[in-house]
Amino acid sequence: MAQSVPPGDIQTQPNAKIVFNAPYDDKHTYHIKVINSSSRRIGYGIKTTNMKRLGVDPPCGVLDPKEAVLLAVSCDAFAFGQEDTNNDRITVEWTNTPDGAAKQFRREWFQGDGMVRRKNLPIEYNP
Repeated sequence: MAQSVPPGDIQTQPNAKIVFNAPYDDKHTYHIKVINSSSRRIGYGIKTTNMKRLGVDPPCGVLDPKEAVLLAVSCDAFAFGQEDTNNDRITVEWTNTPDGAAKQFRREWFQGDGMVRRKNLPIEYNP
């Protein structure tokens, strides 16, 4: 049963944070790479602390071992300095897919009692 084995590691490029640069009067898009470094197929989902300002495409998916995906992280225009950006971050959640499951993302993988791992990527806004 895949759920009893903790999910392996992922890598993200960049590894620690995402940086957006001013001006913020237009939409910015930054690409990050998520790599499944484990030996099992995983399902991943991306969460953000600010749905209004930040978007991720694709927001979820399935990665085979050693497979990578490029995600577009977009930041909509906003009034820099007038809005709180301190807690902005993107969280990658991932879990092992059940044995024999099709390579199609299913939200219920994250709702059972299987182990879900998380990696936070804070967002930095340069003036």
